[in-house]
Amino acid sequence: MRSLVIGATGGIGAALVARLALRGDVVGLSRSGDGLDVTDEASVARVLGGLSGEFDRIFVTTGALEIDGARPEKTLRALEPAAMLAQFALNAMGPALVVKHAVRLMPKGREAKLAVLSARVGSIGDNGLGGWYSYRAAKAALNQLVHTAAIEVARSHPLAVLACLHPGTVASGFAPAYVGNHPTVTPDVAAGHLLAVLEGLTSAQTGGFYDWAGKPVPW
Repeated sequence: MRSLVIGATGGIGAALVARLALRGDVVGLSRSGDGLDVTDEASVARVLGGLSGEFDRIFVTTGALEIDGARPEKTLRALEPAAMLAQFALNAMGPALVVKHAVRLMPKGREAKLAVLSARVGSIGDNGLGGWYSYRAAKAALNQLVHTAAIEVARSHPLAVLACLHPGTVASGFAPAYVGNHPTVTPDVAAGHLLAVLEGLTSAQTGGFYDWAGKPVPW
């Protein structure tokens, strides 16, 4: 099995690379190591365009809760256009651009799976607390983008699975200030959960949104 991890230097990304290396060949790409800026399509096209061959598994693990020091909003009064646009660029548009340029790397005649890290807070139906406007909205947009892409990709790749996955609360550098009383897992444990969930999905479930235990998350 040949795998590709986008965001390979992050906590979950690095853990996925380590686990996937035990299963076969894995290519890990990141901004720091390869100059891959997912918010710049020229960068995405250049880096992914330099890859050859097919990948059976693709993970997109990029994203951020805080960008340039802008913290999640607790109230409408805290909304700032620049911070909101930055959230959409990194957490919605960025992964969508990766999917756009990664489809050519997915085999058509056999099973291929692509997972994008989403977040339960992107669920509209499961939002009972409010707040975190920009991050929630960006993840909700990401879910829609991946769901829509899955419909199109299924026409050319009938055995493919595209999925949004919620990794749970992970003890990494992503959002240590917001863990609170939530139980956490290590990046390695989270990577194991994500791999297990993705492996359990079939083409009939493409375009779905699932948590770390494989349970569907409401849109």
